Amino acid sequence: MEYLNQLLSTASSWAWGPAMLILLLGTGVYLTIRLRFLPLRNLFYAFSLLWKGRRSQEEGDISPFSALMTAMAATVGTGNIAGVAAALFIGGPGAIFWMWITALVGMATKYSEALLAVEYREVDEDGRHVGGPMYYIRNGMGEKWKPLAFAFALFGTIAAFGIGNMVQANAVAGAMESAFGVDNQITGIVLMSLVGLVLFGGIKRIAHTATALVPVMAIIYIAFSLYILGVNIEEVPSALSTIVSSAFTGSAAAGGFAGASIILAIQFGVARGIFSNEAGLGTAPIAHAAAKTSNAVHQGHIAMLGTFIDTIILCTMTALVIMVTGVWQSGETGSPLTALAFATGLDSDFGAVVVALGLAVFAFTTLIGWSYYGERCAEYLAGTSVITPYRVLWVLAVFAGAALSNYFNTVLILADVLNALMAIPNLIALLVLSPIIIKLSQNR
Repeated sequence: MEYLNQLLSTASSWAWGPAMLILLLGTGVYLTIRLRFLPLRNLFYAFSLLWKGRRSQEEGDISPFSALMTAMAATVGTGNIAGVAAALFIGGPGAIFWMWITALVGMATKYSEALLAVEYREVDEDGRHVGGPMYYIRNGMGEKWKPLAFAFALFGTIAAFGIGNMVQANAVAGAMESAFGVDNQITGIVLMSLVGLVLFGGIKRIAHTATALVPVMAIIYIAFSLYILGVNIEEVPSALSTIVSSAFTGSAAAGGFAGASIILAIQFGVARGIFSNEAGLGTAPIAHAAAKTSNAVHQGHIAMLGTFIDTIILCTMTALVIMVTGVWQSGETGSPLTALAFATGLDSDFGAVVVALGLAVFAFTTLIGWSYYGERCAEYLAGTSVITPYRVLWVLAVFAGAALSNYFNTVLILADVLNALMAIPNLIALLVLSPIIIKLSQNR
């Protein structure tokens, strides 16, 4: 296992090396500038569109609001709890700053992805509205780019089992075992049963479940976070100052903390930011393509809110709670570090319970959201006949992921590598199709 971890770490460092950072952040910066900072200018307008789109009756499968909740179901997961803690541990407080930067420019990326997904979506043999990078590459860029579409769909089909399945089940099992002493296999059985009940109901049941769970869980998590920050309000300015200064100076080792340089802060901040909000990865537009809308620009506005809520709000809450409670240099990492922070902040073991339950619900919604992503990628490769076998395999993989709860770091690093493989075709497509994005944004 030690050798495998070293091998995966090397692959991850290559995948998230300077070339990927430039491509990822560069694409976001380029789109932000070309769109004249549209995401920042139209943030409140986007929220108004989200409210108006709750009961849309236009062509599509689910409401624009439900499309966002489905996309957020897939993004709000272990990245917000365990991923932020891991970024702090490995990359230092400065990693949080680079998560913010990734999110701010990522809003333009997410806007562009959803816009293209709606503009170039199709209706499959079973009457479902399908879209995403593989469709806007093929339909928007032409036949010569089809291998790129195939590559994205292939990476997405495989990557889903790591990023959206085993990592999530893995984290839930670990949280249930540490907080309640529940055996990993029992967690696996319960989790796979719940996922199966939702998954075999298709996109509408996935959307209904996400719409019910995501807002409630996010509000509860934010409420507990704000309480801890309120109690430790005098520490908040110092925490924010440390995050910003460490982004450009790095962090020295202290106690059990794995000291971080500036490059580590950038690398893990960007990687964890993408793992958390998935801007540039190309997954969220697969959900937004199912929205009941005829206006691609409107759906793009709604989509970019997912990045803002996920990283700027939820991830920031986690990071600040860890820092103001003074546990970020404790030597813990991942969800145990976040659990320790909440237990310290609430001055009781109840904090660990909050984190465990929050992680379980967030990870569950990620499991059902990513199942849809992987399914659509598999359908693009093999047609609608692959859907049922893919769902069965997905449910079985949930149990396997839970049973491997002692190998969270291994699965997490593997997910980083697969993230990069998915992002590359999508980012190339966004750059090539950027004139279309700008034209549509100006005309509507």
